[in-house]
Amino acid sequence: MRGALVLLPAAFFAVFFAYPVATIVGRGLRTDAGWRPGRLGEVLARPEVLDVLWFTTWQALASTALTLLVALPGAYVFARFDFPGKQALRAVVTVPFVLPTVVVGTAFLALLGRGGLLDGLWGVRLDTTVWAILLAHVFFNYAVVVRTVGGLWAQLDPRQEEAARVLGASRLTAWRRVTLPALGPAVAAAALMVFLFTYTSFGVVVILGGPAYRTLEAEIYRQTAQLLDLPTAAVLTLVQFAAAAAVLAVHARTVRRRETALRLVDPAGTAHRPRGAGQWALLGGVLASIALLLVLPLGVLVARSLDASGGLGFYRALRSAEASGGTFVVPPLEAVRNSLEFAFAATAIAVTVGGLAAAALTRRAGRLVRGFDALLMLPLGVSAVTVGFGFLVALDEPPLDLRSSWILVPLAQALVGVPFVVRTMLPVLRAVDVRLREAAAVLGASPLRAWREVDLPMVRRALLVAAGFAFAVSLGEFGATVFIARADHPTLPVAVARLLGRPGELNYGQAMALSTILMAVCAVALLLLERVRTDRKGEF
Repeated sequence: MRGALVLLPAAFFAVFFAYPVATIVGRGLRTDAGWRPGRLGEVLARPEVLDVLWFTTWQALASTALTLLVALPGAYVFARFDFPGKQALRAVVTVPFVLPTVVVGTAFLALLGRGGLLDGLWGVRLDTTVWAILLAHVFFNYAVVVRTVGGLWAQLDPRQEEAARVLGASRLTAWRRVTLPALGPAVAAAALMVFLFTYTSFGVVVILGGPAYRTLEAEIYRQTAQLLDLPTAAVLTLVQFAAAAAVLAVHARTVRRRETALRLVDPAGTAHRPRGAGQWALLGGVLASIALLLVLPLGVLVARSLDASGGLGFYRALRSAEASGGTFVVPPLEAVRNSLEFAFAATAIAVTVGGLAAAALTRRAGRLVRGFDALLMLPLGVSAVTVGFGFLVALDEPPLDLRSSWILVPLAQALVGVPFVVRTMLPVLRAVDVRLREAAAVLGASPLRAWREVDLPMVRRALLVAAGFAFAVSLGEFGATVFIARADHPTLPVAVARLLGRPGELNYGQAMALSTILMAVCAVALLLLERVRTDRKGEF
């Protein structure tokens, strides 16, 4: 039974992740004369490649530091304060995280880009572009810190810090010596995930950075799709893979420390109404930062989706293929239906594969299982561009001749959804008392029936939450889909990127309109998740 649980997820990742990536990297490093491992040094010695590596690294570090600086006060407020509208605000804060990167980039383009609301505020276009990228990353990752750190903070016993205060420590000293060490693993885990997401940033940088600013992921796309330089793309893929593997290995250690090092309490009893002017000021500051950094860009995006008269002209234009000036062979509005169909299929795949993987991980322990757990997270750090192009190259011969099949897009999207399913389901499954399964087995239940009768009723809501996150991230997948989505079946992120790549106010307005539709769909999915969710277990 345990082997069967591992078999399907392992086969899925071997065929649809490892094989396409290995095929592309192999073609890039191999010539007619054989392997050329020396290409690694040749490519990394190029000044333009070094510039890309430097920009990728420093912007990820800066984005991570800025996100922690802005989001940690929010994590404290959500953990320790009780105020009207808290649950709704928690959902609002989480909306940006599930938004497609294309939408985030488009929102900040409307805010800080060409003719944007704050265009020219800094006077120098360079600074505007860099700040737009950094702030977009803060926007996207704010919820990672709030949920990861705030979730643990809410479960820390406040009496420990109060005891330090009674013994004469100041408020700052008590926080530094008691609370901060306890929060350390959660802060480290959040920082590592933010760094990983920003290090592999693609949609945000492509839309905001243009040709002047490129991360590794954006450069891999340029080398693959525009220059057809597979050797360079293969080397950059290996560099990004190594960086992602290192980050995920450190993240796994911090997660284990967070799970085992603390004695936690029920979070329901740790929150209170703000007391005193200082706490009310902190709450007001956090609400103001949420309004400026999270709500304002989305509001500007909606405003830019309306035409000059404030009407719905750009939305009406989405119904006609001719209005896009030849960008599409079908009306852009078809992308909405395509995206929903693909996302539902991808969600079914991700829940099946991720659910089986999570169940297997709860029944075994040891280094091999931890390695399998890390493998499931790799699609978040490995170049999605490489995966998408690998699909075209590797999956083009029987028995896996899928290049012209509609299932190719959901398969690529499911690769991104599986890690979210696993990370959502795993803590809940581990909380199920193993003695319940043993009792069911003693009474004659098969392993399948024991799972159906014992585990499923206890994890049903977590399964719905996992499906919701998989749906949202599948809906917005861009890096791989941009390669494999057919011209007559574009997805919403691909349609937005194509419209932004064409000149003209009408194309720009339609891109904003499609982004607003995509934002609304993701927001509705997330709000439904918050209604289903009854606990805060899981990492997302």
